[in-house]
Amino acid sequence: MFKSPNVPGGAAILSFGEYQPSGVVTNADLEARVETTDEWIQSRVGIKERRIAGPEDTVASMAVAAGGKALAAGGLSPEDIDLVIVATCTVQDQIPNTAATVAARLGITAPGAFDVNAACAGFCYALGLASDSVRAASARNVLVIGSEKLSDWVDWQDRSTCVIFADGAGAAVVSATEDHGIGPVVWGSSGERADKIYLREGKYLYQEGQAVFRWTTTELYKVALEALERAGVEPSELTAFVPHQANLRIVESIARKLGAPQALVARDIVTAGNTSSASIPLALSRMIERGELPSGSTVLTLGFGAGLVYAAQVIRIP
Repeated sequence: MFKSPNVPGGAAILSFGEYQPSGVVTNADLEARVETTDEWIQSRVGIKERRIAGPEDTVASMAVAAGGKALAAGGLSPEDIDLVIVATCTVQDQIPNTAATVAARLGITAPGAFDVNAACAGFCYALGLASDSVRAASARNVLVIGSEKLSDWVDWQDRSTCVIFADGAGAAVVSATEDHGIGPVVWGSSGERADKIYLREGKYLYQEGQAVFRWTTTELYKVALEALERAGVEPSELTAFVPHQANLRIVESIARKLGAPQALVARDIVTAGNTSSASIPLALSRMIERGELPSGSTVLTLGFGAGLVYAAQVIRIP
């Protein structure tokens, strides 16, 4: 049980679910499209292949698939859910929101429903909001989904970005419990640097890679350590560290600074690419499926991205 504000009851994650498109784009495929090499891609970002959605996949449809799996894994029916939060930054249309559409497609009747755009930190933001809603008795069971179709916003002739981004969705159910299985969220932003990641010409993802790399590798481990402290967890107690899968060099740099050499570090980016707000729940779901995170595991999550925004919390694996 983690330390938590002095409120009655607690919140914990009940289950996870995920969805990845069937289309696989390898580094060799990209070599044939732009001036790049497998060696360059792996040395710079650590990716070997990524999943790219087909025309039949949308942010909403992928969210429905992942959310349905999370409900089934938790043994819940649609009637049990009273709040749906979708973290995404890649919907084509801002109105209507994605969460209400997803809820209706899953058969969830009249839930609270809203989207969160905190870019690649979106899942951690949404998880914090879900936990707070449950602890405040505003909801009993919350479906939290990160879903992204980044391929819609990539210039496939830009070798600096097309090698990085990918598609997918990950979901979790947050439920009321007697103890606290989700630590306090530590979140913030560095808006004065928001111009480091943006939509070029209003339609193509662009980032200043070196500036983002410096920010993430020099500042964000402090956020991760604060999340541990606020949850009352020592680095030596961590089972795993699951940060946003932005870049393998960033992931490994932050992990080294945590002082938790025993912790398993998620490296889902190698085969999944950077899926923004979907990357943390996707990685968690796949690690659980592989038996790497048994029930009761203590995991530190850390999301960060455009804004520049960030969020971290400690969670217990159901």
